[in-house]
Amino acid sequence: MKKSIKRLGSLLMAGIMAASLITGCGNAASSSADGSSSGGGSDKIKIGVSIWSSTDVLGSQCKKIVDKAAKATGVEVQYVDQGHVSEQVTASVEQLCAAGCQGIIICNSADSEMTSAINTCTEHGVYIAQFFRIISKDNSPEVYKTACDSKYYIGAVHEDEVTNGYTLVNLLLENGDRTIGLEAWTVGDATFQLRWQGYQQAIDEWNAAHADDPATMTEPVYANTSSEEGAAAAMSLYNSNPGMDALIVAGGGGDPLVGSIGAYANEGLTGKVDVVSTDFLDDLADQLKSGGMFAESGGHFCDPLFAFYLVLNAVKGNYVKEEGTFGYEILFPYLYVSSPDDYSNYEKYFVNDDPYTDEELAEMAGYSFDDLNKAASNLSIDDVISRHNN
Repeated sequence: MKKSIKRLGSLLMAGIMAASLITGCGNAASSSADGSSSGGGSDKIKIGVSIWSSTDVLGSQCKKIVDKAAKATGVEVQYVDQGHVSEQVTASVEQLCAAGCQGIIICNSADSEMTSAINTCTEHGVYIAQFFRIISKDNSPEVYKTACDSKYYIGAVHEDEVTNGYTLVNLLLENGDRTIGLEAWTVGDATFQLRWQGYQQAIDEWNAAHADDPATMTEPVYANTSSEEGAAAAMSLYNSNPGMDALIVAGGGGDPLVGSIGAYANEGLTGKVDVVSTDFLDDLADQLKSGGMFAESGGHFCDPLFAFYLVLNAVKGNYVKEEGTFGYEILFPYLYVSSPDDYSNYEKYFVNDDPYTDEELAEMAGYSFDDLNKAASNLSIDDVISRHNN
């Protein structure tokens, strides 16, 4: 495609901005799934991953499962860590397109960033799918229309975030917690907005049914994606709300949660404030035992795996979305744990081992969309047990 000098300058600047963020590869060569390197000229399909972090608790799990799928399917992958900084999110898409990717999966991605991401991919003929995110048709109708109008926006893999938030707050309310602090990560993030809706729905329903025993939830304090800011937000909420007996850490990749429970431990508050969140920790079993965590939803690091398959099949020409439609959507189930026993099976089948074998990952790449969607919907601890113990 012919580009103007201005456009070339924009690409060069995007490359400079994002080059220092590339993970798992050098500036000129990217690491493929089988460990080989390619600086261009490879006939392999190349898929880019724009991710908030490939090294924090959740991001590293995402990278592990995508790398395994890439190796099983002979696909090259390249990562850009963008820190959920808006300018870096949009620059990461420019970077991956310029690096020769035929497809991109992306998270975090606010609706406001997706217009630029989609337009860049459309211009370069690169397919793109979201994971852990979906553009809100109601809140962002113009962005949604941009997605519908582009044949290169292929779809999204996400969770039922309203139900997730609703479930977590009900766990707190049933435990007797009534003064709940809310820690979020980024203003305007679509996923947080949906979780918040679920939190508030649970509070409103409880108060309507228990007028003599009301519950309150604070306005959100934002912690971005760092443990230091998570610690500061958690303490700010506790110090500003006398009698606070619970904290929701809405997300942010895991590091804000680590900071929050660490800060409470330092202040002798472990077990005195019930903490719930939607990012599984490496030491979740210990945190559940000690009271550092009360309950957790998550276990969903396979979202990018299914987004990877959406994009891979689009590149191969197997998935072609209907003109003018949003594309393919996969609604992923959450896992909930609220005890060490709950966590032990999760740890066994999702942490110590992978939920899919190499053979299964290779086979899934050839699934029809209906079969792929069914596999995602069925994913659970019981599903892994039934597949791997037969």
